[in-house]
Amino acid sequence: MTAPLSRSSIYIHGSIGLPIAMFGYPVAVWLPPFYAGELGVSLAAVGTMIMLARLTDVVTDPMIGYLSDHTHTRIGRRKPFMLLGLPILVVGVLFLFMPYLFGFTSVGSVYLLAWLAVMFIGSTLVYIPYFAWGAEMSPDYHERSRITASREFYVLVGLMLAALIPALLPLFIDGPARPKPVLEAMGWAIIILMPLLVVLVCWRVAEPAHVKVARQVPLLEGLRHVGKNGPMVRVLAIVLIVTGGEAFRNALSLFFMRDYIGVTGVGMLYLYYFGAGLLAIPGWLWLGRQMGKHKAFAVCMTAAAALSTIAFFLEPGQTQIFTVMFVAKGLCFGGLQFLPLAMLADVVDVDTARSKGKRAGTFFAISGMTTKLATAFGTGISLNVVAFFGFNPAPGVVNGPDEMWWLTFSYAVIPSLFFLAALWLTWTYPLTAARQARLRGLIERRNTRLAQEAAINRSAD
Repeated sequence: MTAPLSRSSIYIHGSIGLPIAMFGYPVAVWLPPFYAGELGVSLAAVGTMIMLARLTDVVTDPMIGYLSDHTHTRIGRRKPFMLLGLPILVVGVLFLFMPYLFGFTSVGSVYLLAWLAVMFIGSTLVYIPYFAWGAEMSPDYHERSRITASREFYVLVGLMLAALIPALLPLFIDGPARPKPVLEAMGWAIIILMPLLVVLVCWRVAEPAHVKVARQVPLLEGLRHVGKNGPMVRVLAIVLIVTGGEAFRNALSLFFMRDYIGVTGVGMLYLYYFGAGLLAIPGWLWLGRQMGKHKAFAVCMTAAAALSTIAFFLEPGQTQIFTVMFVAKGLCFGGLQFLPLAMLADVVDVDTARSKGKRAGTFFAISGMTTKLATAFGTGISLNVVAFFGFNPAPGVVNGPDEMWWLTFSYAVIPSLFFLAALWLTWTYPLTAARQARLRGLIERRNTRLAQEAAINRSAD
């Protein structure tokens, strides 16, 4: 049996979730209006460039996952890749969030595409090994939930800090928070926090001891194993649908709040939203223990779909009703964040038991690629849909009733349909706590036998 992890290891390891959240939120919410509204790129082009940039993940994610699974250094398998990704990520954030620092007052689609790709490659080098490392920290079904919940706690704290920036900016600038100063402040926060916390985690948290596996699984064979892993395929389908729906909605959130409902304090509203998500994590963790992670996730999706649909029936100016609905939806956000990742950590055991390999990096790479592609296509398609029906976010442009109807429908109804489409797949998910415990027993017995054989071979030498 593996000894339980210390709380300090779990909490320190989870801290990288804070800066990860701080660059995910502005890319989803503030980057489209910045490039479409202030830098002269069309809304449809912004959505298309985000989709194209994310296509690099089809190559980079599996490759980085495979390499981090099969690289062995003095400091571990995962840490070298995370440290390598830091400078690439920082440079990408600088050029993407603050182009005017380098003399650019207007840019084209190629500039946006190039620096999105650089930032995404840097984030992949940090993200994939980090999440794989988290899955390997413990073999226990419920302890993995605590590891994931700790990380998502930091993610929500990061999102709250990111939301606090536009909420506080009006105290330091004239007028409401605009995308340009918001992205500048968030960019500097990421540039400071990401290197600081990655270095701290690499210094203070040890990777699990390397366990000799029965065989090394080549990349292409490993990908075939993924296709034969029923729970993994199910999780990927769920992640694809749910993340796509959330991305579809997130890309339109600022436009809907500002241009339709008439919300003035967008940053403060997001602060309430992420705060509600943070407070709800213990509740989703408890529900996952009571009925299983997958059924708790299904409940979470059902609630999120119902609450999102309410926005379709709101009229302009109903800011108080929208605030209540938005904060209630925030209670679901914590569950939407960490429950599928906790499910994925268990799926790795199915592969380990069948393939006799140890490839958490490959699995999280494929999951990460799925998440990123869902985010890219959800964002890109939603921006192109509202642009096709005439919505224009440029300053001074007045959108008519038809344009606002499509904005409202796209924001409130379409994401809810995504959630409902994933509901059956989630409720009938087959990997329960009891089945995972049997798999872990098989893997532990095999690891013990391999360790004994290795000891006998060493003594014989």
